[in-house]
Amino acid sequence: MHAYDLYLASRSPRRRELLTQMGIRHQVLLAPEPPGEDEPRLEQETPADYVLRTARDKALRGWHWLQQQKLPCLPVLACDTCVSLGETIFGKPRDHDEAVTFLKHLSGTGHDVRTAVVLACPPARGNPSPVLIERVCHTRVWMRTLQTAEIEHYCGSKEPYDKAGGYGIQGPAARFITRIDGSHTGVMGLPLFETLGILELAGVPIHD
Repeated sequence: MHAYDLYLASRSPRRRELLTQMGIRHQVLLAPEPPGEDEPRLEQETPADYVLRTARDKALRGWHWLQQQKLPCLPVLACDTCVSLGETIFGKPRDHDEAVTFLKHLSGTGHDVRTAVVLACPPARGNPSPVLIERVCHTRVWMRTLQTAEIEHYCGSKEPYDKAGGYGIQGPAARFITRIDGSHTGVMGLPLFETLGILELAGVPIHD
């Protein structure tokens, strides 16, 4: 018997908080990151395909890492969030100037936020590859027109730099958002409806 029921392949404190709130016992599993550009986009890859592929890659990296480390064989949950405007993807800004640029583009728009959730489950006996259960949550987000001064003020904080699109709906940037059509927790980075559905399919217990 373990003190947790799955691994979370993510550094995000928001995802940890959401899992804890839902009574899902988990342990963070941080596999080494691959060298090179962070989550590069493939040629002609749509935002929906991109976010699912990157989440799947994270789940598989976590799965192979736990095998290498001879850790208890439990499911690995991985997620990725993608903010896009048309076919343009806005990742995590590298610096202040890029964060400002992102928010200037998103200001006054309706844009798309997709979060992919992938669970890598222990395979049947004799099969080396894990069973993958995948979902993508798509939410439409509307942001009011922002003044240059408030963009600069927001980007002067630590808020934008670990978040896709350069903003977090659960923090001070909530005042920028006029409407969402979809999942609030999906925009936060872990859509609970889809995640709980995956865990139910995999037989992962949820503790009250």
